[in-house]
Amino acid sequence: MSPLAVILGLPLLGAAVLALLPWHRASARLNMLASLATLAAALSLFVVPVEANLFFFIDDFNIYLVVLTSFVSFTTAWFSASYIDHEVAIGRFTPAALRFYHAMYQLLMFAMLVALTANNIGLMWVAIETATLTTVLMVSLYRTRESLEAAWKYFILGSVGIALALFGTILIYFAAQPTVGEGIDALAWETLLAAAPRLDPNVLNLAFVFLLVGYGTKVGLAPLHAWLPDAHAEGPTPISAVLSGLLLNVALYAVLRFKMLLAANGAAIAPGRLLIAMGSSSLLLAGFMLYRRRDIKRFFAYSSIEHMGISAFAFGVGGPLANFAGLLHMALHSLTKSAIFFAVGHVAQAAGTQKIAEISGLTRSHPWLGWGLVLGVVAIAGLPPLGLFMSEFLLLTAVMGRDPWLAVPLVVGLGVAFGALAMRTHGIAFGEPGRETRPLTASLVPMYLHFGLVFLAGVWLPGPLVGWFQAVAALLGG
Repeated sequence: MSPLAVILGLPLLGAAVLALLPWHRASARLNMLASLATLAAALSLFVVPVEANLFFFIDDFNIYLVVLTSFVSFTTAWFSASYIDHEVAIGRFTPAALRFYHAMYQLLMFAMLVALTANNIGLMWVAIETATLTTVLMVSLYRTRESLEAAWKYFILGSVGIALALFGTILIYFAAQPTVGEGIDALAWETLLAAAPRLDPNVLNLAFVFLLVGYGTKVGLAPLHAWLPDAHAEGPTPISAVLSGLLLNVALYAVLRFKMLLAANGAAIAPGRLLIAMGSSSLLLAGFMLYRRRDIKRFFAYSSIEHMGISAFAFGVGGPLANFAGLLHMALHSLTKSAIFFAVGHVAQAAGTQKIAEISGLTRSHPWLGWGLVLGVVAIAGLPPLGLFMSEFLLLTAVMGRDPWLAVPLVVGLGVAFGALAMRTHGIAFGEPGRETRPLTASLVPMYLHFGLVFLAGVWLPGPLVGWFQAVAALLGG
């Protein structure tokens, strides 16, 4: 059996089984087991070749995202086990909601993995829409007024975005018809890329604008980001970790696939300027908005907007070095931000609140948790020797070599965001504990496992991994 069939089949089977299990501890363990099995199958892609067909394929670009998605899915399921156990203990989840939560978690993994491996751009659109609808339902699980409002906002804005992406996908099909012919071949990614130099550049240009706006809504790029802070703040924390660590990457992956089409057509517009504009606006907006956030989950949601802006900026600059920096940043942001949300979930449960003003002295009341959160903020702020410093330094180097003026919004945005992160973290982590806190019984291993990988990436990257990043960076073009 093909590893790809196992990778896609396990989450789908897991969703069906978990929908029937009423016991939350057994469901949590099965969720972990299904995610671990998917990760093992994903790792086999490095040694077992997968033959492409009109619907699915594996190449250098998507293989690392499949493995990254499977890994973060497993560690999030691990974190989720203790998190959900506490939510059940305090009565926030009913048995029916638990079955729904675990089943939807595996369905979400299935949809994201389909989107990443789809050779058919129509199938990719369907998978991203499925992932959107799944997360909308999961954001509303608490059934509070705020969570329902956040879910509706996400649904409405996400639906507008996905409709625009659908129109862009249809335009790509129309552009391909004269060259490729009618039928499913005109939707196959590998066929489209081979035929890209002969496609009508005017139709490609128009299609990319719709695709960038449509999928850019899913990425959370400004000014299309309004759904993201609410969805993070009001949904279960494991879903916040998956949204920031995985789903945003999937949407950006879709944008970059279509960017490759334009790069292969010499008469098409250079999409880099659009990505630079949206990336820098996201970085600057999020940096300043961090100072006004009072909810800890909403605070780190804006940090996700900032870092997706950095990734988009990197791919907009283009070239081997900037693309390398963007790929590295996507991976390290996924690991770092999901780990931060692991910490934030435990912090909110220990403190009994998400209000930043009511959380303080964590390094004294919960030392392992408090220092873990500090480490996460140091990493996400881009300080050495952690990995995000390396990706941001490489990006700045690439920008200075190509257009020094572009470094201005990048440096300003990073500096503004750093100030907000330092100010908020000082109050949360240090000083006297502000209110009575609950003892913490959750496992912190997933959080520290992520931070260990981020630290390793900051001091050493294996030669084969560097070579692989360079090959993918060349595929993405300038």
